[in-house]
Amino acid sequence: MTTPEHNDRRNLREQVETLLPSWQSWYPSLFDAAADLGLIRARVCAPSLLMLSHRHASVQSEAIQAFNEQWCVEDEPQPISAIPESVQRHIRNSARHLQRGKRPQRR
Repeated sequence: MTTPEHNDRRNLREQVETLLPSWQSWYPSLFDAAADLGLIRARVCAPSLLMLSHRHASVQSEAIQAFNEQWCVEDEPQPISAIPESVQRHIRNSARHLQRGKRPQRR
């Protein structure tokens, strides 16, 4: 069994189901179960970072970093303009949904 600190490649649902197979009977959403199990957590930030432009820049850079780590990208970081608009839009939409506590819908 892996611990929440273990950085594996399983998605959040798989991690929750490993730790608590019947999570759906206890929690209204996957994110509530994951938060209680310690797989995800909210971050406290300074009031100056509450401006959406700052917050989105931080979320976007974290998303790019996570993508690069997941896919073992070792090249120089690309400027934001080099990332396709569809990927930028997906990152922005996902960040908005996560900030509202909603799960992004798949198309």
